[in-house]
Amino acid sequence: MIKITICPTCGSDKIKKVRRNWTGKAQGQTYTVPNLEYYACPDCDEEIYDPVAMRKIQAYSPTYAKKQARMSKAKAA
Repeated sequence: MIKITICPTCGSDKIKKVRRNWTGKAQGQTYTVPNLEYYACPDCDEEIYDPVAMRKIQAYSPTYAKKQARMSKAKAA
């Protein structure tokens, strides 16, 4: 994971790495990513995700799952 000590949005040095259940919404569906690790700034509510966190979010996203299914179907044809 990348190391961030200053929030790129507000400049606060209070930004911290957190591990939480993260909830997202895609196409009207709510989904939860368990134990997602990312940086969160308590001053401006900015959240920063590294590539590993983004892949985990995509893995749980109903939108991304539908896209992957379409791509797999197209490759098989």
